[in-house]
Amino acid sequence: MPEFKGTVRSKLPKVGTTIFTVMSALANEYKAINLSQGFPNFECSPALVSLINEYMKKGFNQYAPMQGIMPLRETIAVKMQELYGAKYNPEKEINITAGGTEAIYAAITAVVREGDEVIVIEPAYDCYVPAIELSGGIPVYVQLQAPNYTIDWEDLKKKVSHRTRMIMINTPHNPTGAVMTEADMKELENITRGTDIIILSDEVYEHIIFDGLKHQSVCRFPGLAERSFIVFSFGKTYHATGWKMGYVLAPEKLMTEFRRVHQFIVFTVNTPFQYALADYMKNKSEYLELGNFYQKKRDYFNNLIKGSKFNFVPSSGSYFQSLDYSKITNEKDTDYAIRLTKEVGVASVPTSVFYHEPVDNKLLRFCFAKTDETLEKAAEKLHNVK
Repeated sequence: MPEFKGTVRSKLPKVGTTIFTVMSALANEYKAINLSQGFPNFECSPALVSLINEYMKKGFNQYAPMQGIMPLRETIAVKMQELYGAKYNPEKEINITAGGTEAIYAAITAVVREGDEVIVIEPAYDCYVPAIELSGGIPVYVQLQAPNYTIDWEDLKKKVSHRTRMIMINTPHNPTGAVMTEADMKELENITRGTDIIILSDEVYEHIIFDGLKHQSVCRFPGLAERSFIVFSFGKTYHATGWKMGYVLAPEKLMTEFRRVHQFIVFTVNTPFQYALADYMKNKSEYLELGNFYQKKRDYFNNLIKGSKFNFVPSSGSYFQSLDYSKITNEKDTDYAIRLTKEVGVASVPTSVFYHEPVDNKLLRFCFAKTDETLEKAAEKLHNVK
């Protein structure tokens, strides 16, 4: 291929290949156990796969409506009412998306303009800031307070200005596993009351929450729901991240703007999958029991790690567990993550990459959405670390 001779001015000059791709590639190269990228290594439900196949055979293989099929939106509306007491109009306030990342990008693109400020709470998932910057927005950072990764609301209040267009939150939180409380939501409600600030709430791990805690969705709080895009994931809930299926909720005024953008990013998403999910969601135990399922995984992994040189505070949600390696080495987490992959055979994600300026807390993030056998093999290798 002839080389392009012109000038290319990157719109994201500081952005390289995502850490998840880098660490997964390294795991493959060194045949390491991959606990870095957040996906299960066990199968999703055969019944769900059969439903998809059934709808394919029935001919549901052409474009679905841009907003998503109505049966799926109606099922989501019922779920939101039952779980959170929140009423969303399936016609005007619910949209099916190509995963959580597309939903986040479309929401930011729809409302953030050149010079608008967006408050980002760090450590933050890596798709947030690039989406802000591509829209000409300015990220303003608030840092979670270790070791429990709580929000310093006084600090956040100081960061709010007349240019603040959006505040982004994520609960349960990736990468820390922290969970926002009812008190947190009320603080956010107070801060935004009487303003034009929009909330973008990333709640893709809504059902993966532990120790009797309750997911505090923004839709539970009227003062937040009226100004919020809320992002959810079918992939995280049904062990099928590769399908890239999610949905977003928002009041009609915000959803109108969301759809203006969404239609020109993907237009619509996989039709037979939508019909299958509309049927499968009626089996409510599949998502209602998900927290118990993953709490057992978390506890099993953490019990396996006990007695090693790694320390941890059990995560409260998501399917990630951070391990503190400060008793082992003083290396930067980015360096140690690579060495652990190459020499020990276990891949993780260094948590410093979730900050705009690296904060090295000597923590690595491990995904425990794996079979017991995989977790056992990984823990055995981690126990051998001296």
